[in-house]
Amino acid sequence: MKKLVLGAAFALAASTAMAGSVAEPVLDQEIIIEQAPASSVNHHILPPLFFVLFVGGAVLL
Repeated sequence: MKKLVLGAAFALAASTAMAGSVAEPVLDQEIIIEQAPASSVNHHILPPLFFVLFVGGAVLL
C-alpha cells in the first residue's frame, strides 16, 4: 500500500511539474539598424589603381 501511495504521489508531482503548452513561443523581432555607406566610391579599386599609376610614372621617367 505504501508503494501505491508513493507511486501516486510521484505521478501527481510529475504531471504538475510540466507547465506550458506545445505552441511555439512568440518572440519579439529584433530591430537591426545598418548604417549605409557614406560614399558610393568603391575603395577596393584605389590601391591597384595607385600601383598602376606609380609603376607607369616610374617607367616614363
